[in-house]
Amino acid sequence: MAADPKSGYVFVQTHDAALSGWTEKKREGGNYGSGNGSPQPYDRGAWDGPGPYHGFAAPIKDANGKTLGNAPCQKPPWGRLWAVNANTGDIAWQVPLGLNEALPAGKQNTGGSGSAGPIVTAGGLIFIGATNDSRFRAFDSKTGKELWATKLERPVNANPVTYQGKNGKQYVAMIATDSVVVFALR
Repeated sequence: MAADPKSGYVFVQTHDAALSGWTEKKREGGNYGSGNGSPQPYDRGAWDGPGPYHGFAAPIKDANGKTLGNAPCQKPPWGRLWAVNANTGDIAWQVPLGLNEALPAGKQNTGGSGSAGPIVTAGGLIFIGATNDSRFRAFDSKTGKELWATKLERPVNANPVTYQGKNGKQYVAMIATDSVVVFALR
């Protein structure tokens, strides 16, 4: 999450797709979650065995029957960016965050969050790349309007940071899988 003391807004991205799973006593030789060898006595379970929780999804197929991807079996949005007024608790705005490019044009704005949060600048910009569509976006912090987006080679998996360079320009940087990506603000 990110907070803007000037507006009193708190910004958060959410995963809004249902998951199914449970916690169970670790089985002999089992590993927690993705098999990282954790000594935890319990493991996550799902209908296909130990490991990450799984969502209910349906395949998206093209006219030839080729599977293009999967979609949660519930109405979108499946990921959102929210602004909450911290002084009143009111929701100031919310927008779908992320595209599902396997869907037809005009139906892709379904949201699809990743696992990182936003940053907000004193100039009223929110930057976030926490989507599974590999895009990095800028939003207006007052309205939630998307002002800019660019597609990166890899998904952003960490909160962005902003800093002022020796040249006096402001930059925003993020980690996209195993690369550092930096943009200059005008």
